[in-house]
Amino acid sequence: MGVASVWKFFLLCFVLVSIIHPSSCSVSYDRKAIIINGQRRILISGSIHYPRSTPEMWPGLIQKAKDGGLDAIDTYVFWDLHEPSPGTYNFEGRANLVGFIKLIHQAGLYVNLRLGPYVCAEWKYGGFPVWLKYVPGISFRTNNEPFKSAMQSFTQKIVQMLKNEGLFQSQGGPIILSQIENEYGLVSNNFGAAGQAYMTWAAKIALDLNTGVPWLMCKENDAPDPVINTCNGFYCDYFTPNKPYKPTIWTEAWTGWFEAFGDPIHHRPVEDLAFAVARFIKKGGSFVNYYMYHGGTNFGRTAGGPFVTTSYDYDAPIDEYGLLRQPKYDHLRELSKAIKLCEPALVSADPTVTALGNYEQAHVYHSASGHCAAFLSNIHMDMAATVKFNNMYYHLPPWSISILPDCKNVVFNTAKVQGRTSRAQMAPTNVQLLTWESFNEDISENDADAKFTVFGLLDQLNVTRDTSDYLWYMTSIDISTMESFLHGGQRPALTVESAGHVLHVFVNGQLSGSAFGTHRNRRFTFYGSVNLHAGINSIALLSVAVGLPNDGPRFETQGTGVLGPVILHGLNSGPRDLSRQKWSYKVGLKGEAMDLAHVTGVPLADSTNTSLIANRQQPLTWYKAYFNAPQVNEPLALDLGSMGKGQVWINGQSIGRYWTTPAIGQCSSCSYAGTFRADKCLSGCGNPTQRWYHVPRSWLKPTGNLLLVFEEMGGDASRISLVRRSVTLV
Repeated sequence: MGVASVWKFFLLCFVLVSIIHPSSCSVSYDRKAIIINGQRRILISGSIHYPRSTPEMWPGLIQKAKDGGLDAIDTYVFWDLHEPSPGTYNFEGRANLVGFIKLIHQAGLYVNLRLGPYVCAEWKYGGFPVWLKYVPGISFRTNNEPFKSAMQSFTQKIVQMLKNEGLFQSQGGPIILSQIENEYGLVSNNFGAAGQAYMTWAAKIALDLNTGVPWLMCKENDAPDPVINTCNGFYCDYFTPNKPYKPTIWTEAWTGWFEAFGDPIHHRPVEDLAFAVARFIKKGGSFVNYYMYHGGTNFGRTAGGPFVTTSYDYDAPIDEYGLLRQPKYDHLRELSKAIKLCEPALVSADPTVTALGNYEQAHVYHSASGHCAAFLSNIHMDMAATVKFNNMYYHLPPWSISILPDCKNVVFNTAKVQGRTSRAQMAPTNVQLLTWESFNEDISENDADAKFTVFGLLDQLNVTRDTSDYLWYMTSIDISTMESFLHGGQRPALTVESAGHVLHVFVNGQLSGSAFGTHRNRRFTFYGSVNLHAGINSIALLSVAVGLPNDGPRFETQGTGVLGPVILHGLNSGPRDLSRQKWSYKVGLKGEAMDLAHVTGVPLADSTNTSLIANRQQPLTWYKAYFNAPQVNEPLALDLGSMGKGQVWINGQSIGRYWTTPAIGQCSSCSYAGTFRADKCLSGCGNPTQRWYHVPRSWLKPTGNLLLVFEEMGGDASRISLVRRSVTLV
């Protein structure tokens, strides 16, 4: 559909439908802005992903977003959540997309719906369901018929569902923008002509859905008309759309950054974030979306990466628990107010740019109706400046912008933060965890429970199909009585090459050691001495996934698990490669097969009620306890600082993965001034990347709540506690 056709459609729709519903069919655009009901708008949006919080939290989050100065809320749509198996759909609980959008509408806000269905988002498999990988002949995100068929089917399903509920602005609903695909420009060159054909096809199927609202493609410079290409990043003032009649839209203004286990905590100073947004607006930007405004939690096994933490806090204005992060929240609210005061001039004129010094400029908007707005900037990182503008003098701190909605009076400066700073604290609730039980996975039973045996090593995901994070690789080796190490020589050593992400090595039922990769380098090598005896020795490798990849070209082809080689060193005959011999495979753990997370009121099978201290540092141990809900109003979390690595559930709901590996990085104080990058402002080095794990209050009963913990490496469960999160202003 060409540009002329789209404009004709919008005009015809307006004429036919406005008689019935005056506010419907009224979204279009020009080079200055999105036009709603005939009015150009400067719009401030924020990302809140519905499955990263609970339905009970949604109304409060939406209201805080509105109170924070937002006009719209942005969310992805998560294919794997909604279609867990082909043709089987889920729109209940945290997957209630329609309910979430209706709440936004009730609050009087708009929606930017990013359908994808590829979303990235540090979400497992980029939002794709794992079953998609096993559709015959499929290749993701290219001109591939099996992939396009599945993508089109899901996209049509979602759009029709939303149309049936009247949720597009053309129907009087809140959805004013939709996005197809996501950041395709980052990978399109890897697919060549097939990538270009796919991108063009994706735009066409979106337009053919006839939603009556404009479509976006972010980070896609070749987005075909009338689809609007948009910018993502820490800064987007450099960006211009690919056609002069399209508005300048920033779909992801990154408020912080995500965390990965083993990495420090990221922070983005609000002075710099406000500076970036003001720079974008002063150069003609008309739509800004804060990614994230509320990050939330990667419940269950939804975190991607791999190695992305369960927390998706993102240093957002509203923290993971739904509490305001100050002064970030208030400062951005005041920025929104200042921008709104400039709106009449911004949407009606182009800026006149005047140099006020070597590092200082004025961007001035004069409208024909007499409105005037000015942005005075100082890009020097260290030195403040005093500038003369309209025969008046203005002080500009380093790396800052002052906003003058009347070209006279400063109502906001990006570097001048008012108000106090919030300090989050985790305080005791005095809740007692009662009736502890524990039991250990029996390694000796694995051979009997093995599902199948083949020659060689298999990719982990191909075996588990993501039904579990855990896969056992099991084999055996016959050791001759003549081996030198049995007669006083050096013990043999085992090396295991893994494609990720964590590996626990058991020899003859005993843990010989563990190894793991990182977010930056998921591949690693286990090397350790092993205790072997004459005769048959069992080797069991427990490979553990810590999320699935969510970005990059052809990420569905990335290997996971023990792909080899597996070599035993120190034998009389030299190194022995075990990779091609018979291996038996078992998916998951005994505790998972028993569905322990949902078993209440009965003891664990084969469990012990012995002291937890006796089980401390025992690998592959399940712990179970009961507790009553605390009589407090604050958000709650589990303190798992005494544990190692594993997963945790409450009342059958998966809190997510935990891991207390210490953060390694370069932590130091940082200045807001100067170009921000993800590794600039870091904290928490030497401490666990994540110690506290959000427990939604709606998951609790007044009494008899079941806590289940699976510990892989060994921890002290007696020190687990339920804490409350409170915030004080200093």
